[in-house]
Amino acid sequence: MEAQPIDKDLQKEHQEKISQVVTEVGKVVIGQDFMVTRLLVGLFTQGHILLEGVPGIAKTLTVNTLADVLHLDFQRLQFTPDLLPSDLVGTMIYNQQKAEFEVKKGPIFANLILADEINRSPAKVQSALLEAMQEKTVSIGETTYKLDRPFLVMATQNPIDQEGTYPLPEAQVDRFMLKVHVGYLDKEGELEVMRRIADLSFAPDPKPILSKDDIFSIRNEINQVAVSESIEKYIIELVFATRNPREYKLDHEAQYIQFGASPRASINLNLASKAIAFFNQRDYVLPEDVKEIAMDVLNHRILLNYEAEADGVSTHDIIGSILSKVQISK
Repeated sequence: MEAQPIDKDLQKEHQEKISQVVTEVGKVVIGQDFMVTRLLVGLFTQGHILLEGVPGIAKTLTVNTLADVLHLDFQRLQFTPDLLPSDLVGTMIYNQQKAEFEVKKGPIFANLILADEINRSPAKVQSALLEAMQEKTVSIGETTYKLDRPFLVMATQNPIDQEGTYPLPEAQVDRFMLKVHVGYLDKEGELEVMRRIADLSFAPDPKPILSKDDIFSIRNEINQVAVSESIEKYIIELVFATRNPREYKLDHEAQYIQFGASPRASINLNLASKAIAFFNQRDYVLPEDVKEIAMDVLNHRILLNYEAEADGVSTHDIIGSILSKVQISK
């Protein structure tokens, strides 16, 4: 299917509205502009987000507020050890009055899904969610249903409490477009949060900014952001540096890498870079756009060995070295 022609005036309006979306969410949530921007990258490029952060950083509030600003339906799913796949996708129930089975759709039939603590549910539930993310459909009984559009899953993991968890296999983690690490607010941000919560009369009312039609238009506009051949090759070089670090004079880093990034890394780094360029009100990608989003695309796709853990080396360290040493070809 051919891309629709771009209305430059509408494109400019959409770019300005994206900044307004971040501002409106900021009326409710303090200091999470980074998280909001990454969520928008996923939404506009049809990717999904794996969020790793400490408790109490307003993950649920951020996604819920973003849904309001974007006119989208929101569902929060608390993953627990006793959760079943049918609790997620739905099931068949028997209607005694009609003497027949009817479909009861699950909470996954929404636009924005917050899968809270995804690693607290068994593999069957995780697989049901990941299948829905990949196929954009679910099967209930003998019928397959398409999920609502747009559809974005933000799954969270708690990095400090691993007791009673079912960690996602690396192959499943790879299905997430971005893995975003979110930490505590700075002192000023936390002070503002404390003051807001202490003020019982505080009742922010963020206004809607974008509609579903706007979202689909923005997707089309991002799709037509230009990526030069030199940028495409730069993306490939970054990904290959995670697989063959010694070829890029990364001998020190090579001793810590067990497996490099998969081909999904190249695909998603290209898509995410186009979104970042669009957010920066450009219709072409610069190396800076690639570097800005590379950490979030690559950090969950590089598997380090036990030697890295012993030496305190993280994927952030490895990616930082790759970005500093791999240069774009002129």
